[in-house]
Amino acid sequence: QVQLVESGGGLAQAGSSLRLSCIASGNIFIINDMGWYRQVPGEGREFVATISTGGGINYSNSVKDRFVISRDNAKNTVYLQMNSLKPEDTAVYFCNAVGLNSDYTGMRAWGQGTQVTVSS
Repeated sequence: QVQLVESGGGLAQAGSSLRLSCIASGNIFIINDMGWYRQVPGEGREFVATISTGGGINYSNSVKDRFVISRDNAKNTVYLQMNSLKPEDTAVYFCNAVGLNSDYTGMRAWGQGTQVTVSS
């Protein structure tokens, strides 16, 4: 089993910044992609950003130019630097990892989520 643990959420004012972290642990052979998604009550989970092992990055249009995703492959950790926060960024943010377990079976794991609340 692979576990993902997020940290860094909380309450922020509009225009400020927060940094989320997510550490993966467990029976991991390789993590290909790590990313962030978010969800507000009553809606589906929304893609925010992903980063591959080689550093390929994708952002949703809603966060592009404000958020920066990065990762430390040696530490199986992914970060999300959130700048110029807006009230509409308020959501539970989930970390995601895709790769292979140590037994070479496919792995897709989710963290438990961390709440980000942005006040106007």
